Amino acid sequence: MTVPISKTDPSSFSNNDEIKVLHVHLDLAVDFSTKKLHGSVLHSCSVVSEKANKIVFDTSFLNIKDIFLIDGEKSTELQYTLAKREGFLGSPLTVQLDHDFLKNEDVRIKINYETTDKCTAIQWLEPSQTVGKVHPYLFTQCQAIHARSMLPCQDTPNLKITYSANITCPPSFRALMSAIPSKEETVDEQKTYSFVQNTTIPSYLIALAVGNIEGKKVGPRTTVWSEPEVVEAAAWEFEGTETFIATGESLLTPYSWGIYDLLLLPASFPYGGMENPCLTFVTPSLLAGDRSLVDVVAHEIAHSWAGNLVTSANWEHFWLNEGFTVFIERKIVEKLHGKKASHFSAILGYYHLKESVDVMMENNTPNYTCLRPNLKGIDPDDVFSSVPYAHFVHFAHKSITTQNFKDYLYQFMESNYGKEKVDILNSVDWEGWFTDVGMPKEKNDFDQTLSNACKALALKWKDEKDLTVLSKLDPSDVTDFTPTQKMNFLDILNNYEKFEVEKIVLMKELYKFGEYKNMEILSRWQGLCLKAEYEPIFPAVVDFITKIGRMKYVRPLFRALYKCKNGKQLARETFLKHKSFYHPICQDAVTKDLEL
Repeated sequence: MTVPISKTDPSSFSNNDEIKVLHVHLDLAVDFSTKKLHGSVLHSCSVVSEKANKIVFDTSFLNIKDIFLIDGEKSTELQYTLAKREGFLGSPLTVQLDHDFLKNEDVRIKINYETTDKCTAIQWLEPSQTVGKVHPYLFTQCQAIHARSMLPCQDTPNLKITYSANITCPPSFRALMSAIPSKEETVDEQKTYSFVQNTTIPSYLIALAVGNIEGKKVGPRTTVWSEPEVVEAAAWEFEGTETFIATGESLLTPYSWGIYDLLLLPASFPYGGMENPCLTFVTPSLLAGDRSLVDVVAHEIAHSWAGNLVTSANWEHFWLNEGFTVFIERKIVEKLHGKKASHFSAILGYYHLKESVDVMMENNTPNYTCLRPNLKGIDPDDVFSSVPYAHFVHFAHKSITTQNFKDYLYQFMESNYGKEKVDILNSVDWEGWFTDVGMPKEKNDFDQTLSNACKALALKWKDEKDLTVLSKLDPSDVTDFTPTQKMNFLDILNNYEKFEVEKIVLMKELYKFGEYKNMEILSRWQGLCLKAEYEPIFPAVVDFITKIGRMKYVRPLFRALYKCKNGKQLARETFLKHKSFYHPICQDAVTKDLEL
């Protein structure tokens, strides 16, 4: 490698241990005809080593035009080298400064550039891919290391920046970002939206969406945004968002981001939600019509503290973001719905974890199942799968490692609870928890009240050999379940080695899972059918995975279809035919899943 990997992050080339970016200002125009962003980024930096004569930025598939050192009104063109591409890490951009800058000196660097058609952070949607079918649309997804394909940056969570932006687009469109809107103006038949984010964030939380977007206010801090055709449904579904925020505040610290808006994206959005500050992105698959899936918002709100306010120093310590977020999410659920509900949520999480671990072990990637994986030479996207109060006060606005967390936990316990609690910590096999592969060695003792009925019914279906007996089961056995109990029932069935086709046919008629609007239930049902090689489900699966781009559903169903005796070719043909529908991150993942 001509440019060394960062000393603090195996997924970055940046030299932020020598000179670091403090603030980013974007001035970009949106061109839907060429599917490009073009304009400039101004980096305000500070020297942190004794002296520095260069700065290294991460880039990926960017067209760099020229680079200037900005000193007041004066600008000096700088020499730079864009090195050869190093796979998923992209191409390091080394900018040579015109002289040595000393420690604590400020450096401002302006880079004129444009994105290209290989940009992995941006998905450009044709009108046909939107709800309204009239206007194109774009949205970004920068986690984990895709910000570098949207702008040259020090693309590491080890660095936290503030940012501002001017986004220019056609007047019939609205731009939204992970920041506070500050101004709108129309000049020369183009509209410019201005934004400011004064709370420091890592680069992966820079986000942009541009399209035919309307908003409806649902709380003192929340506006729900979406295409006009679904804004009323979205506003109804997420009407209780303020309750989640207030509950999070009662458990932790005051919410520090000002607004908490939600943007319901088109169907190709690859995740359930993305915790972009001030503007959480959510999938339309949450529109169940009964608010049964809105706890995803509790998870994204929890990220306002874990991940956004306190951030893992690099992607090897990603568990610090997600682990604490899930812990907070379930505490919010417990406060709103009781301990049984939060424990039941954890039981569902256990089944999802087992599914992820099984896939990773099957794919011969056991390292990915570690709490703290070694990511040297590994794309962080491939690894993604399924004390807070004092912790967040102490580490707020910082990026931390697993060791930072462990050290502080010991310090906190010793200061507040004494030697007895420290002795308990000493009994923990820390290295085993952080580095062992596979499922956790210890299982939690959850309250099984809500799960017991699901287990009992699942056992009936598993153990009973007489189909006549099963045919006499009452549909109310399932209709009386809550949505999460239905999910748990299907999880338990999916966890069995195999389920007979004859039972699938009977269950289909009895419980009518295939008619549900709740995609968590529908995806589990289709997965069970595919596991049983029930081929009449094939058309419904194809219809489902070509209308929703959420990877939680798309990847397992593509993998399950691919494993079916007569499904391999159908899985590949379906994906290749509809490949442009999916986000680049999803495209890459499914390509690997289907061995293309």
